[in-house]
Amino acid sequence: MRKIVVYELLSLDGVAEAPDTFFGWDDALDAELAAGIATQDAVVLGRRTYSEWAEFWPSSEIEPFATFINGVTKYVATSTPLDRDWANTTVIDGGLVEFVRDLKQQPGGDVGVHGSISVAQALLAADVVDELKLAIGPMIAGRGRRLLDSLPPIQLESFRSEISPTGYLLVNYRVLRQGEVA
Repeated sequence: MRKIVVYELLSLDGVAEAPDTFFGWDDALDAELAAGIATQDAVVLGRRTYSEWAEFWPSSEIEPFATFINGVTKYVATSTPLDRDWANTTVIDGGLVEFVRDLKQQPGGDVGVHGSISVAQALLAADVVDELKLAIGPMIAGRGRRLLDSLPPIQLESFRSEISPTGYLLVNYRVLRQGEVA
């Protein structure tokens, strides 16, 4: 069975919206991202993230993510037609949670959720996510949409963590299902 892996960049106060306005980068973050995307052969994006990324990533030279995101199969959760073309993109037909549950049963690598706060929240709330990978920056954004707002209680088990040379906390969690013990 494929794993659904949510990867998010957060400020210390949990803001995930517009991380490019407050988030820096270093070699440890590069290595963590490269390791994560190496196992993924599909990505689920929300409409807002798709629109922003379809404008930016096709001409970007920021590696390794540019090559990955431009080549990977992308599924977009939206109820309106896409306004930009981007290679290997399909609009999700039907409900997001049901689609991702079905996708999880198909053969293949991990399925990533990058950015896309609403998609990540919906999949976490529906108990579809297997891993939550967070890069938490040493800053307080103060305002913006937070990833973990309005979610039901979710039990997590940390299976990897490190602090990057510039102070970013990289932490990976396994989402525990009901009855599992950390």
